[in-house]
Amino acid sequence: MKRVLISDAVDRRAADLFINEGFIVRYAPGIAKEELNKIIHDFHALVVRSETKVDEALIGKMQNMLVIGRAGTGVDNIDVNAATRKGIVVMNTPGGNTISTAEHAMSLILSLCRNIPQADASIKAGRWDRKLYKGSELHNKTLGVIGLGKIGREVAHRAKGFSMQVIGYDPLLTAEAAAKIGVTLVDLDEIFSKSDIITVHVPLDENTKHLIRKETLSKCKDGVKIINCARGGIVHESDLVDAINSGKVSGAALDVYEQEPPDFSSELFKHPKIVTTPHLGASTEEAQEKVAVQIAEQIIAYFNNNIIDGAVNAAALSSLSNTRLAPYVKLAELMGMFLAQIIEGKILKIRINHYGELLSESNGLISSSVTKGFLLKRQIESVNLINASFFAREAGVVVEEIYLVSHPDYTNYLSVEFISEKETATSGGAVLGNSALRIVSVNNYRIEFAPQGDLLVYTNDDRPGRLASVSNLLAENNINVGGVSLGRTRVGEEALTIICMDGEPGKGLIGRISQINGLKRVFPVKF
Repeated sequence: MKRVLISDAVDRRAADLFINEGFIVRYAPGIAKEELNKIIHDFHALVVRSETKVDEALIGKMQNMLVIGRAGTGVDNIDVNAATRKGIVVMNTPGGNTISTAEHAMSLILSLCRNIPQADASIKAGRWDRKLYKGSELHNKTLGVIGLGKIGREVAHRAKGFSMQVIGYDPLLTAEAAAKIGVTLVDLDEIFSKSDIITVHVPLDENTKHLIRKETLSKCKDGVKIINCARGGIVHESDLVDAINSGKVSGAALDVYEQEPPDFSSELFKHPKIVTTPHLGASTEEAQEKVAVQIAEQIIAYFNNNIIDGAVNAAALSSLSNTRLAPYVKLAELMGMFLAQIIEGKILKIRINHYGELLSESNGLISSSVTKGFLLKRQIESVNLINASFFAREAGVVVEEIYLVSHPDYTNYLSVEFISEKETATSGGAVLGNSALRIVSVNNYRIEFAPQGDLLVYTNDDRPGRLASVSNLLAENNINVGGVSLGRTRVGEEALTIICMDGEPGKGLIGRISQINGLKRVFPVKF
């Protein structure tokens, strides 16, 4: 029975959904770090918002963890690399708080342009400062939206309702797609030079950290306003304060900060031209219930039906729900295991050719499976479909995928090539009928065998008596032959032999077989 820990203030509906599905749930928002470290080994799933810091140290204590779910979009508080190395799926709920965050961004824009927080504080202090808080209209102003994902698009849509001119920057969006939502796509420099108000809606990464800083602010129109409802760290806070003090920036509204909770002694929180809120973008009843239900449903679907949705480190696994693809996923792993045992030298590259419409739907799953098989035979026992690609990159192995329309002999066909510092080895595989897994080629040889059990693989001169000599040695060691597959290019030249055995040959026996006249390369293979 799966055990779920909810360590942050996630809506209780999430816990109810888990309980109704038979999960054991501990609902412990605000749990102390010391207690969390003590109990985390006992759980299979962890659900968090932004309060729990799921760092490498905590992940290191996770002995049974299979999935970490973030009830929200950002995963800044989760060490995704450490989770991936551990083979743990990290999920989030993209879109669950889209409307709430977009509305909050618009609220900040309006609050900043009309001085609403300052005017409210003034009148509550008994003053009537009408002239002091003269604002500016949104009508005909230019809004620059950096990041046109779900939230950025919703902000743009609402801004159009205020008759604003909306320009946007997003390297993943085409000009045609932007035009369909009423946004003119421009480069970053045009965002800075043309916008009256700039709002950011991008994740925090090495490319966006301190995107709004002294250098970029200097490119802006005088009097520009800055809005950040995305992630702390995108705006360089001290540079922003300096720009406001110099008059370059007329005001800013922030919902997120480089440090949370922040240092309230900073000038940022005392400045009369800066509106601040405590990370409220997703804090609506509707959004919190939506993301809680969504993350619970995603985790339940993962455990009950092997469906992966919203994974940030295992997108390829979403294809696992394709039952037609499942036999090829297993075949890919077995082919990776096979090639790992018949090639010498450090592997530099794995090249995977997918033939056929079905394999074109694998979305990286086939390559993860091949890589998993290879790594399992290279003594990385903790490898799974989640961390296989991570471990391969760590080992310096380049994995290349090629998708081809058709194969002359098979409707769907998988070709795998391993390139080492010494040689190249290839194999081809197919699924016959509904579930018969077969390797049908090895290097240049046409050959067919089932990748299972113990095999003996060797090349030999194509002369009479070679197979008999090997069979005699196996018989002497009480190892029965279950089947033989033979392949050759021309009569009398080098041939390939694969023997299916009912037992595992020891090193001594492999040494004796290798000494048989005419045998060249002998490999024991185990699946």
